[in-house]
Amino acid sequence: MNVRHPAGPSSAPAEVEAAPGRTRLGRATALLPGLVPVVALTALATLLGHLAPVVGPPVFAVVGGIGIALIRPPAERARPGLNFAAKTVLKTSIVVLGTGLSFHEVLTIGSASLPVLLGTLAVALLGAVVIGRALGVARDLRTLIGVGTGICGASAIAATDAVISASDADVSYAIATIFTFNVAAVLTFPSIGHALGLSPHAFGLWAGTAVNDLSSVVAASTIFGHGAATYAVVVKLTRTLMIIPIAIALSAWRARAGRPRTTANGPEAPRRIRHVVPVFIGWFLVAVALNTFGLVPTSWHQALSAIAEGMITMALGAIGMSTRPRDIRRAGFRPLALGAILWVLVASTSLALQALTGTHV
Repeated sequence: MNVRHPAGPSSAPAEVEAAPGRTRLGRATALLPGLVPVVALTALATLLGHLAPVVGPPVFAVVGGIGIALIRPPAERARPGLNFAAKTVLKTSIVVLGTGLSFHEVLTIGSASLPVLLGTLAVALLGAVVIGRALGVARDLRTLIGVGTGICGASAIAATDAVISASDADVSYAIATIFTFNVAAVLTFPSIGHALGLSPHAFGLWAGTAVNDLSSVVAASTIFGHGAATYAVVVKLTRTLMIIPIAIALSAWRARAGRPRTTANGPEAPRRIRHVVPVFIGWFLVAVALNTFGLVPTSWHQALSAIAEGMITMALGAIGMSTRPRDIRRAGFRPLALGAILWVLVASTSLALQALTGTHV
């Protein structure tokens, strides 16, 4: 006797089809403990920024986030939401900023910034070797701090670690050091820029070549004023691409020294170097292309700029709340001293090269 089970074969596909939905819902739910306080902080920072436009929402967001982290650090369950806001939302804001640019502007800004960009990179890398040795900072750690200062902060540190196989402690120290001066740059660069009478383009070039991390570049330039952010983003993205030749050079040097990093599948560094350039840069270029060919109406530009600023404010609030003072203290004096000296040298070199090359106007 054949018995048909109504819940048999037909029910399995239904469960399989429902699983992805439940998984996505679960991931979204996991973000809420971090996103809810960040959204609240963003709303408060936006309100305060409108009341005090000289300060602006981004400053209130990052300072408020740091204050929250110092008084009551967020619980671990809030980390996924904070990371989402600090990374995904920030990268999306860069793509939105791209809708206000054209390829002509991107190529013009990128090529004009090369003398200053290459000069500051050379100062950071050579300074890391010479000053790091004088301070007694270990080779791998000074390399990570030099690359992080000269190129793109934590992203450059991660890419370099894929090549030199630094210890986890060195990577943590380097990131903590870079983060310390990211915060310092966000809080001081806009005021210094106004005191020096820099134009928005001059400040964008300064921030794009002298501030360590993309998030801090966006924050500092947004705080400085209208017109600086888009310029700084293009300079910074051009600077970020320098990690490719640097990583290849480090890989070749380590291989020649007899210290290649390998896995069961062969050399790991070249495989990972292919993934150094972030995907969001591609989307940024797509946004620029859409605007270049007139597919983004001019009437949308102001609204899109406001959306980008709101997303930046949200990301900075999350970055501030993610601050871990113990990580900064754990880095110790010597790495922090090296990071401080390189930070000052790169910032000074950027301004000096702007004046010498005539790119400061």
